[in-house]
Amino acid sequence: MNTVMVAKDLPKNFPDDARQRRAISRLSHSQRDIAQAQEIIYQHLLSAVQGSSPEDVLEEFKHLFIQHINTASSALLPALYEIVFANNEREFRHTLKRSCYILINNWDISRNHDSIQKLIQLFSDETLSREAQAPIIRRLRSWVRGFVESQDFEELRLFASRYDQETITHWSNRYASYLLVPQYINLENSVEQREAARALSQKLKEKFKFDLAFYTVLSEGAHASKRQVKNPTYLGDESLRLIKTVIARQGAFSYANLANIFRQQTQNLDYRSFKASLKHYLIYSLGTSKFVQKFDTQLTDKLAHLYLVHEDKPVDDALILRTSNRVVDFLTTEDHESPSPLFLMLLSQGNPLTLVTMLLKIVLMCRYVRTHLEARIAELIRYYEKYSEEDCKWVVSFFEIFNIVMTIHIESTEYTLVEMRNSSSLPNDGAVKRSMEQYRIFSQRRLLSQFDDFESSAEQELFDDDYDG
Repeated sequence: MNTVMVAKDLPKNFPDDARQRRAISRLSHSQRDIAQAQEIIYQHLLSAVQGSSPEDVLEEFKHLFIQHINTASSALLPALYEIVFANNEREFRHTLKRSCYILINNWDISRNHDSIQKLIQLFSDETLSREAQAPIIRRLRSWVRGFVESQDFEELRLFASRYDQETITHWSNRYASYLLVPQYINLENSVEQREAARALSQKLKEKFKFDLAFYTVLSEGAHASKRQVKNPTYLGDESLRLIKTVIARQGAFSYANLANIFRQQTQNLDYRSFKASLKHYLIYSLGTSKFVQKFDTQLTDKLAHLYLVHEDKPVDDALILRTSNRVVDFLTTEDHESPSPLFLMLLSQGNPLTLVTMLLKIVLMCRYVRTHLEARIAELIRYYEKYSEEDCKWVVSFFEIFNIVMTIHIESTEYTLVEMRNSSSLPNDGAVKRSMEQYRIFSQRRLLSQFDDFESSAEQELFDDDYDG
C-alpha cells in the first residue's frame, strides 16, 4: 500500500529539492482552491447582475460580503470561506474589489448610477461594527473593515461620487478624470476595474469638453443676456479671458504646427542633438530673464544625464517616448509622490500657464506621453489634497488651467476666435482687455486625422511596452 508522506514526516536526510517540491505542491493546491473559489463568486455575480434586478443583486452582495448569511447560491458562502480559511487577506480584498467592479461595470453600461451609489453605501452597514462569536465571522468583518479603510475603497468611492455632483466635498474630486488614470494603467488591477476607470475617466473628460464649449459660446454677446450658463471651470470671470489667450495663437505659429516642425527637423538627429533641440523647443519664447536662464541650466543638466548609452544613436519613436516621459517627470514629480524642484520653481513665478504650455508642447510633440502625464498630474493632486483649497490656491489654479488647456488643444472640439465687426462700441478700459473683448469664441467638432483615430489604442500599447517607471 502506498503511503503519502507530508513534509513533516520526511526523514532528515531526505533531499531538500524533494521537500521544496512537496511544499510547492501544497501551496499550488491552495492557490488553485482560492482561484476556483474566486471564479465561483465572480461568475455568480456576473450572472446575477445581467439577469436579476439591481435590488436582488444588492441584497445578494450584502448577504455574502456584509452579513455573511445564506445566499441564493449554496456554493457562494463555501467559496468565500475557502479564501478565509486560507488566511489570505490580500486575496480576499482582491476578490471583494473585483466583485464590486463587476457590478459597477454592468450598472454603468445600463446607466444605473443609483445602484452604484447604493453598493458603496452597503459598506456603512452597522453589522460590520458588531462583535461576532464565530472566529471566521470575526475575521471576515475585520477584513471588510480593513478594506473600507484602504485606498482600494477610496477608489470605489470616487466612482460613486462622480454620479452625484452634490457629493463633491473636496476640491480634488473635481479632477477625478485624472485621479482615475492610475487605476486603469495599473496592470495589477482587475480587468473590470481598469475598464471601469478608463470608461469613467473618458466620460468625465467628454462632459467637461461639452460644458466648456457650451459655456464659451453662450456666455458672451447676444446669448449671454438670454440665459445664465454655468461656468464649468473654477476660475470665475477670468476663465473666458484665459480661454481666449490659449486659443489666440493660430496659424503658422500655433503650438500644433511648432510641434510638427520640431518632429520633422529632429527625425534624423542623433540622441544627443535631439535632447539639445528638445530643450530649445520647450523654452522657446520664454525670454531671457535670470529665472529663465536658471531654469535653462537645470533642465539642460537633467537632459544631459538622460540615457547616456543612446547618445550617438539615431533617435526613434520609442526613445522619444521614454525621453518625453522623463521630461514630464522633471516638470511634475520625479518620485511619483511629491512635486519636483522644477515644478515648484515654475509655479513660484505666479504664472501656471508657463508650465502648462511646456507640458502641452510635450504632448503635441509626442502624443503617446499623454497617459503618463495624466498619471503624474494625479500624483500631484494626491499630494496636495491634504491641504484646503484656500491653502493651495496657486496649485489648484495650475490644475484648472491644465484641464482647460488640454481640453482645448487635445480633445476633439476645435475653438476659434472671431473678431466682431461692432467692436468700436466696446468700453475702452485698457488695450489688452479691449483686444480680447473684440473677439467671440466659436467651437465645432474637430475633424480627426487617421492618426487621431487610432491614437488612444496605440497610446496604451506603447505605454505598456515602453513605460519604464
